[in-house]
Amino acid sequence: MGVKIQKILSQWGVASRRKAEEMIRHSRVKVNNELAHIGQKIDPQIDIIEIDNNPVLPKNNPEKVYLLLHKPKGVVTTCDDPQGRQTVLDLLPQELRKGKGIHPVGRLDADSTGALLLTNDGELTFRLTHPRHSVPKTYRVVVKGFPPEEVLEQWRQGVLLDGRRTRPAKVRLLRKLAATSELEIILKEGRKRQIRLVAKQMGYPVIKLHRTAIGQIKLNTSKKESLSPGQYRYLKDFEVNFLYQ
Repeated sequence: MGVKIQKILSQWGVASRRKAEEMIRHSRVKVNNELAHIGQKIDPQIDIIEIDNNPVLPKNNPEKVYLLLHKPKGVVTTCDDPQGRQTVLDLLPQELRKGKGIHPVGRLDADSTGALLLTNDGELTFRLTHPRHSVPKTYRVVVKGFPPEEVLEQWRQGVLLDGRRTRPAKVRLLRKLAATSELEIILKEGRKRQIRLVAKQMGYPVIKLHRTAIGQIKLNTSKKESLSPGQYRYLKDFEVNFLYQ
């Protein structure tokens, strides 16, 4: 029957499925010395896969790595940046940056901070970034002004954004400051810059956005396990199991 080549590259930890498809579209992937096409089914036990003319074999695959990073402000959530900005991979030691296939799962925009997953498990990346997999993400958000309860309730129920309503969210006021409010927001979707766009649309633009948790995986669980900006740790077994549930 064969298996789709982008799925194999994902399972082998070479790249996420989306990244693998991008590599195929850019003519970087060959099967038996011929350019591959998206959706092509192959037998990995027989067919020879090459990326940039270098053979890719299961035995060459690195051990699976699962990391939680505290992303600082100003760092971009990509593997490389054509503008020369610092990326999340630049925060890792050399032995994790090269030859491991580690990449960020999802995104945090450059101005946002907090919890970010990194892995070389392409299949897990596909699962977590697929719309049907709803892992809740928790944020501490400082907005300008003092949104009243009716605005927060509207946010909870869903807001029309770019012609499509956002999914219900948990939104609660933590405290009021001099001219700002601090909110806790829990989302089960990850549309690009969603919190910032909704807050601006409702008249209370975001001043600071910090992700504190991804499901059960918390950035700070105790003083001993508190990650400072730029620091990372390996996920515990129960945290990896949670992501696969």
